[in-house]
Amino acid sequence: MLRNLRLKTFQPEEEYVYLTYSLKNDKKEESKILLENYRILLQKALDWLWERTKIERKEVKKGKKAITKVKITLPKKKEVYKELRDELEKINVLASHYVDKAINDAYSILKSWKRRAEKGQASLRKPTLRKVYVRVKSTLRKVEGESVRITIRPYEYVTFSWSHKWFSRRVKGLELGEPIIKEDKVYLSFRYKLPWSTPLDFLAIDSNLYTLDAYDGDKFITFSIKGLYSLKYGMQLKRGRVQSFASKHGKKGKELMKKYSHRERNRVLDYIHKFVNNLLEIYPLTLFAVEKLNKKEMFEDVNDSLSKKISRTVWRTIHRVIKYKAPLYGSFVKEVNPHLTSKSCPRCGWVSRKVGRTFHCERCGFTLDRQLNASLNIYLKMCGFPHIHERVWVGVIPLKGRKGMSGALPRYSGEAQGLRVDIKYYEIL
Repeated sequence: MLRNLRLKTFQPEEEYVYLTYSLKNDKKEESKILLENYRILLQKALDWLWERTKIERKEVKKGKKAITKVKITLPKKKEVYKELRDELEKINVLASHYVDKAINDAYSILKSWKRRAEKGQASLRKPTLRKVYVRVKSTLRKVEGESVRITIRPYEYVTFSWSHKWFSRRVKGLELGEPIIKEDKVYLSFRYKLPWSTPLDFLAIDSNLYTLDAYDGDKFITFSIKGLYSLKYGMQLKRGRVQSFASKHGKKGKELMKKYSHRERNRVLDYIHKFVNNLLEIYPLTLFAVEKLNKKEMFEDVNDSLSKKISRTVWRTIHRVIKYKAPLYGSFVKEVNPHLTSKSCPRCGWVSRKVGRTFHCERCGFTLDRQLNASLNIYLKMCGFPHIHERVWVGVIPLKGRKGMSGALPRYSGEAQGLRVDIKYYEIL
């Protein structure tokens, strides 16, 4: 028992970042053979597992209402794996390793469907396959210089090269992961080993419509994203005209809508990537704290005007790109719960019911801009100081060392005056 608790090494575990780039599939005929036959394997595995899946419905009383709960039981993989593999080998015309991949993908599809169905977010019908792609295992690919050779059948191969591509210099010396083959594109993921580093700075970010308001432990910084909001607003107006045209022109309208959707997504992502690159260059070796936002909940208690503005935001995409690129700069990202960050006092923990543009604490008199107050509270949550308990002094002071006070909270003590924050604004366009 004690032997299992011993440390084998004092060095931290190696961590990696996967950088993914896409190529145009110029071997469509060879890829078509692979995709069509793999689709047959995957559909057969899905049908076979579906026949052995059990769906149970139970009515549970919750107060005066009766709620129907669904319990789904999938066949255990260890018990049916050999039998299913033998069935798939009878119809397989590809390399044998694709059979194992089809079984794993079928289980992945059913597990994803099970999670959504038990929550009532999906129907209880068998999930259907739409566009099938193939993730090639390492045993089926061989890297030769700046190209990868993929086995389709024994002694039948297809080769994709990234030589002279725009990203070829970036991936030089990196290890290739599992390629993903689609009808029109091939995605190549390269593994980058992260250097060992310790964050030197901290930055807590509060996401708003036109700005990202941040606090770094010393000052407040305002990053302007009004250009991104304006881009989304203009795109939304143009999308309405394109949709009106597409509804009247059938296939031609659908192709135009698809083309425009790709253009909109690419322009937004281009803006976000450039913004995040500038942010990470300013703050390398930094621990970023961002809000774990849920836009669905935001639409519940807002009017139509605000809901339209919220729909134009891309906060989660910004957070995702920061999380993806931060390790390349020796930085890390931590998500915190945004609950009451703009309504609670960072000094004493008082939760105010009335919050306008400026937050004012009725207990200790702390006054600060609402958005800056939210970034300060996110910073405190990142540092592990939640705003709880009426008799515990949890606020700006614990940033330099935790302090507790018993009894009633002082309002005008010298210590409380020392908690005032010097506010400085830096707008980065």
